[in-house]
Amino acid sequence: MQAHIRLATPEDAESISNVVISALRQSNANDYPPEVIAQVERSFSVQAVQLLMEQRRVYVASVDQCVVATASLDGGVVRSVFVEPRCQGEGIGKQLMSVICSAALNRDLDVLLVPSSITAEGFYAALGFQKVRDELHGAERTIIMRKLLLK
Repeated sequence: MQAHIRLATPEDAESISNVVISALRQSNANDYPPEVIAQVERSFSVQAVQLLMEQRRVYVASVDQCVVATASLDGGVVRSVFVEPRCQGEGIGKQLMSVICSAALNRDLDVLLVPSSITAEGFYAALGFQKVRDELHGAERTIIMRKLLLK
């Protein structure tokens, strides 16, 4: 499925919040307990997304002018990659990550890190990211992964 990818605007905050919460509840809930999902959800309220948009380069992917995925670049760290569950497996996440990698290269970065959920570890591995270590934040396990960018 081909998506249109662009920088997010403040008007996208609600759609981004909805995509993230939907993915958390339907996909990540298979790998994390309900209290972790609820905690992460609070980090992606509309207001929280608006604040993140001031700190990071946030991208959205849309299909038929509807936001179906998001990802952001925070320095050399990829953050908040989420795809609407009904669109997962359609290549949209891969398209977003291609844009993120290009943006990183344009900033003369040669390494990208991503704090991956258990759910997304295979996705990032398929894109060439390698596991560096696990981190625990309470009951939330995050896998730190890295990828060398080729110029």
